Amino acid sequence: MSNPAKDHKADTPAPASNFIRNIIDADLAAGKHALRRWSGQPGLAAQQLAGELDAAKIRTRFPPEPNGYLHFGHAKSICLNFGLARDYGGRCHLRFDDTNPEKEEKEYVDSIIDAVHWLGFSWQDEKENNLYYASDYFDWMIASAEYLIESGHAYVDSQNAEEMRASRGTLTQPGKDSPYRTRSVEENMDLFKRMQAGEFADGTLILRAKIDMASPNINLRDPAIYRIRHATHHNTGDKWCVYPMYTFAHPIEDALENITHSICTLEFEDQRPFYDWLLEHLAEGGLLQRPVPQQIEFSRLNLTYVILSKRKLIQLVEEKHVSGWDDPRLPTLVGARRRGYSPEGFHLFAERIGVSKSDSLIDYVLFEDCMREVMNESAERRFAVLDPLRLIIDNYPEGQSEDCVVHNHPFKPEFGTRVMPFSRELWIEREDFMEEPSKGYRRLFPGNMARLRHGYVVECTGCDKDAAGKVIAVHCDYLPDTRSGTPGSDSVKVKGNLHWVSAAEGYSTEVRLYDRLFAYPAPGNRREGDAPELERDFLDDINPDSMQVITAILEPALKNARPEERFQFERHGYFVADRFDSQDGAPVFNRTVTLKDSWEKKA
Repeated sequence: MSNPAKDHKADTPAPASNFIRNIIDADLAAGKHALRRWSGQPGLAAQQLAGELDAAKIRTRFPPEPNGYLHFGHAKSICLNFGLARDYGGRCHLRFDDTNPEKEEKEYVDSIIDAVHWLGFSWQDEKENNLYYASDYFDWMIASAEYLIESGHAYVDSQNAEEMRASRGTLTQPGKDSPYRTRSVEENMDLFKRMQAGEFADGTLILRAKIDMASPNINLRDPAIYRIRHATHHNTGDKWCVYPMYTFAHPIEDALENITHSICTLEFEDQRPFYDWLLEHLAEGGLLQRPVPQQIEFSRLNLTYVILSKRKLIQLVEEKHVSGWDDPRLPTLVGARRRGYSPEGFHLFAERIGVSKSDSLIDYVLFEDCMREVMNESAERRFAVLDPLRLIIDNYPEGQSEDCVVHNHPFKPEFGTRVMPFSRELWIEREDFMEEPSKGYRRLFPGNMARLRHGYVVECTGCDKDAAGKVIAVHCDYLPDTRSGTPGSDSVKVKGNLHWVSAAEGYSTEVRLYDRLFAYPAPGNRREGDAPELERDFLDDINPDSMQVITAILEPALKNARPEERFQFERHGYFVADRFDSQDGAPVFNRTVTLKDSWEKKA
């Protein structure tokens, strides 16, 4: 099986430099991580220091919480973290940040593993298997919390959530010390042990770091680090009834795994001081190896016409505005895969947009263009008639057929050829005939000639209509000496060039024409001209034409399309055989993207 990341890298220039690569370059030049040791598995300092020098020059990680399906923003992070590890001779870990027992499920774990593999990356090679679960580190996190208590840097607070909120202060006013902040080390340790033993109900006690309630950074005002949760965990079952807060667990996870560069999005920038505070104290206590990981933030992905909010995506699914998490219109990776977007297209998109510290809105056209660029190179061509109209060649012998040999790709002879049967009756697109042509119309109308692609030049002689006056068939005569590829093919010059499918050999199947889920670039945002009192709902911006289901006529070769096999349907766009609904000999197709962007005209 090919590796899309590796294959694509071979065909593209070296990635452009950016501020993250500059940081890594400087660290490597200074030998910052050269003396790190790695035991082969995550662990505390004593375990790691007994290991050998780490062969990985850097270690990055992709650390999703398994509480939902990955989306386009995660794809950017996956490509960034795995790509950096690949380019610098390092390792990238896949770690499930499963510290919240109430929201995480095995279903999401499986889907995330599948998505990362689909994008062409792996956390495993002949030497290492870097697939980890944060919940496997709970014993070490407890040890870290107890060290903070012993060293006077943590205490058990008996305030309820409302009291804690009231004493936290504001951006302009300092917070107030908890009345329980001066508890002794012995009392704090006793309470924390009893919390672990299950003596207290949810929300009655909480362990907090003791930092500075007057800090201008609210995140340093004695943040919570452990809370009570009597809940069954998907990995550890009922072993624990206390669970670490994300901001406490995450830096420890990075350090246990020897991560050198912990790359995350900008919303975690305000948390970096606590990240550094925690790791420094634990390293001082000898629990963690130095140098400790460095957190680096970059701007998250923002795309026009797309919603990436987990809350809003859940609403779309639960209220059945879409068919499910793998609906091809959703920006989930399971939806993208079903739509036919390619891993290589995601890699190219990630390279094009790069990484920066400033938030920006990326036009969806850029994403689609990356997909078109990749598929233009890799997708074989096929004929499909999406709005069929019968074409009868009156002077072509009845019962006769001939084979047209057609290249699968116009610029890649190595893709080979296929045979298309040509016969007296064909299907053409309804838009390829006009009884009364508009100005500049070059296709079929009475008295006009056009070429049937890879076949003959034909001259239109008329049409048949039903009782309602609708055209049901077009008649023409063919010019026998004009077959494509023969000396007479250029004897008659025509401007129209039509694709077609043999009526006898073509087959009909369901084709889904997908488009953007939202009709407005910023779903739910106010538009120019909106009344001041108007509040917009993002659901109001759903595109009513985001999916059309039609019955199309396809050339015979498409009967053998395998699920997830991509093609260019000439004149129409790029299509994929649906990975779930396609059957042997009867694939169903989804439109991935049109040949050209049409939204500029709509706007």
